[in-house]
Amino acid sequence: MSELRYECMKCGICCSISEEIQNNYIKRIPLYPEEVEKLIDIAKVRNLPFKVKEDLVFPDIKNKKILILTYRLILKPEGRCVFYDVKEGCTIHKIKPYACQAYPLAIRRVDSFNLEITIDPLCNFVSNNYENLKDIDLKKIKEIFINEYPKAEKFYEKNKRLQLKIRRLEAEGKIQISRQITIEEFNKALKNWDREEIRVK
Repeated sequence: MSELRYECMKCGICCSISEEIQNNYIKRIPLYPEEVEKLIDIAKVRNLPFKVKEDLVFPDIKNKKILILTYRLILKPEGRCVFYDVKEGCTIHKIKPYACQAYPLAIRRVDSFNLEITIDPLCNFVSNNYENLKDIDLKKIKEIFINEYPKAEKFYEKNKRLQLKIRRLEAEGKIQISRQITIEEFNKALKNWDREEIRVK
């Protein structure tokens, strides 16, 4: 156990989802607006069908805007990231998004303002070493995922900064986030309101 170190098996699990679970599971690869911009440019050059959906959003009822913190990558019909190649693996490895850099460590949203770091059980390395990983503490996570943990921390901190920016904008009276909006009202807002991306360094 003390010698266990994460090593990518280049299996593509992090970049895809199997047909058996496609209908019952949403592969969530979150992307920040600036990451989306970069990937759009690469996809245009390579003529790839890169698509995203809004992911973490807040309704600003003061300005009638949907505030976008993150997007979610839409996989190709066969369940793969457009930048994944069966022979090469990730074709944007050196500039891949925060979420991909941190994998198999992931950020799990507990609620609107609370996050925690978890280990993706679908990763083949994780499933192959399940008995050694199921009850590990943070110290062991840092040792086993020595390269991925610092990236997961950066990912986590960026999410926190985004959430703090939303709170600061609220405190300054520049926005007003509704916490009692109904599903119907929220869907109507999603359909009719303008979008504004929230960014932090």
